[in-house]
Amino acid sequence: MAIDVASDTVERAETTLFRRPRLTYGFWSWITTADHKKIGLMYGYTAFIFFLAGGIEALLLRIQLAGPDGAFLTAAEYNGLFTTHAVTMIFLFVMPISAAFFNYLLPLMIGARDVAFPRMNAVSFWIFLFGGLFIYSSLIFGTSPPPVGGSLPGGATDASILGSIPNSGWFIYAPNSGATYSPGTAVDYAALGLQILGVASLISAVNFIVTILNMRAKGMRLLRMPVFVWMTLVVALLLLFSLPIIAIALFMLTFDRQFGTLFFVAEAGGDPILWQHLFWLFGHPEVYILILPAMGIVSETLPVFSKKPLFGYPAVVFAGAAIAFLGFGVWAHHMFSSGIPTVAQAAFGLSTMTIAIPTGIKIFNWLGTVWGGRVRLTTPMLFSLGFVALFVIGGLSGVTHAVVPSDWQQTDTYYIVAHFHYVLFGGALFGLFAGIYYWFPKVWGRMYNEALGKWHFWLMFIGMNLTFGPMHWLGLQGMVRRTWVYPEEAGLGAGNFVVTVGAFVIAVGVLVFMINWSYSKRRGRVAPNDPWDARTLEWTIPSPTPEYNFAVEPTVTSLDDFWHLKYDEDGEGRAVRKEKADELVDDLIHSNGNPDHEIHLPAPSYFPFIVGFGIMLIAYGIMYHTRPYGIPLLVAGAFLTVGALVAWGSEPLEEVHDEDHGDRGGDLDGEDEAAEPALSEGDV
Repeated sequence: MAIDVASDTVERAETTLFRRPRLTYGFWSWITTADHKKIGLMYGYTAFIFFLAGGIEALLLRIQLAGPDGAFLTAAEYNGLFTTHAVTMIFLFVMPISAAFFNYLLPLMIGARDVAFPRMNAVSFWIFLFGGLFIYSSLIFGTSPPPVGGSLPGGATDASILGSIPNSGWFIYAPNSGATYSPGTAVDYAALGLQILGVASLISAVNFIVTILNMRAKGMRLLRMPVFVWMTLVVALLLLFSLPIIAIALFMLTFDRQFGTLFFVAEAGGDPILWQHLFWLFGHPEVYILILPAMGIVSETLPVFSKKPLFGYPAVVFAGAAIAFLGFGVWAHHMFSSGIPTVAQAAFGLSTMTIAIPTGIKIFNWLGTVWGGRVRLTTPMLFSLGFVALFVIGGLSGVTHAVVPSDWQQTDTYYIVAHFHYVLFGGALFGLFAGIYYWFPKVWGRMYNEALGKWHFWLMFIGMNLTFGPMHWLGLQGMVRRTWVYPEEAGLGAGNFVVTVGAFVIAVGVLVFMINWSYSKRRGRVAPNDPWDARTLEWTIPSPTPEYNFAVEPTVTSLDDFWHLKYDEDGEGRAVRKEKADELVDDLIHSNGNPDHEIHLPAPSYFPFIVGFGIMLIAYGIMYHTRPYGIPLLVAGAFLTVGALVAWGSEPLEEVHDEDHGDRGGDLDGEDEAAEPALSEGDV
């Protein structure tokens, strides 16, 4: 293979060792794929589109609140936007963007060729996609007429398109979410849509657990796994145990609204507080489902850019597991103002303090990793350090909620908004951006623009603190969350104006990221074999990743096995690079980029796509079961879903090679993959 460095063009020798079947070239390769990498990319692109939608919703909210007595949005429009913004960012962005990392990286980091159940992996994506589209289709098909009394939540009537989206908050509290106070179909779209998303997450969770426990490379014992893999396992277990709880609550709500049951109707003996217990039994573990992937990413990037092993690897692993376990015992600190007994308040306040201990262990281990290291302030490192700093602030403000009187004062104020945005935006999002930049060369085989990356970081960091820092003071001054106007005499105008400016600074930072991504994936410098001097197995194969991952299945002899291939220790325990380290790396990556035997991969299939579409039709049928078209929709969805599952079982499990077609892929932009094959530094 020869490469013209000036033009980055490639001449590739023909080979019969690896061909795709006719079904999977071009656009259809994405519809039918069972390749974990393509599924990861589809998760990533889809989640980012929802992120843009949620960001636009946030900017509209901030325009309304930029000054006192705002008239940009009505009360109902504001309620609908903040609900949809929260649902989008939590369920349609942070969770699926984490799934994008899990899908793409998990098999690579444990030395596997794919996940345990590739088609289950595909069906989980299509269910997620159609679930997200179902929720947003409320804008087109949904209705939300005024309830009895003639006014919508927030005290206004509204006939705009935004009146047809859910408006009861992402937590969908009863009785606000009941048919009396939220008539129409808006809440039904949210409840059924979240059920669909939950099915997708459960399928993924089972798949990742089985993959980690059964498909690790030879010699990779549990305590030789990268921390990111450990956090993937912990998150999957959290999903497995927490999602059934919210599923029960959503079933009860749907039956209340659609079939006349009375689970949450206090006048008939139901219990609205039951909804809060069920929701937060899921909701607080959900916080760790959102943040633990970022913790895993940072635990991989900090050692690489500090040129040191992760300080206290076992402590970091067990702290992550402890956070997950304790996360199931703190839910009621969201309910201190709901009238729960004093003894329960004391117990949950204590458990809230306790969960800070494993979090603090992680923070001190990250700082210990950086301390005394040869730190390189690349873009991934800046985002990782930003994550640590912002998460500390969010964690400290969260611990104040363990003090019950303080929590009573802060409940439903902007102090709470500041806290969870420092955790989930400053924490999760900064960690995820660190991972995006760190693994960018692995995915695309090219380097991102470092200058634009640093501009992105500083705009996001400054904008983040301008936006959510002042919210602490606004909350302590008495600004109530979920209110669309405030009077001038309240003295909140200056702080809110700063918050709005910060939100637009964040938007500029996201725009810089999009420019950098779009340019670099096509025109960026060809990535070297090992651009970061990394430690884990995914860097032992060419970049971008070959479809078969590893031509030679790896054998692991230690934690950070790839690092030990390149380094020895001197008499004082300091790392010393081996004389022939570069040759060893080149030989290893070259061998993984040139298979000398037939490699069988999971066969592509249309049926996961059909299953996802069928489940969406079932949801429409349930929602409109009283309309003439409701039952036909339900029957059609059930027929498609069951029929696709039966047909799925009759397909071959492995890819069938087609002698008439070579490697004719295609990326999400419609480009021919043959123009940009897997490259390695040895080919240049």
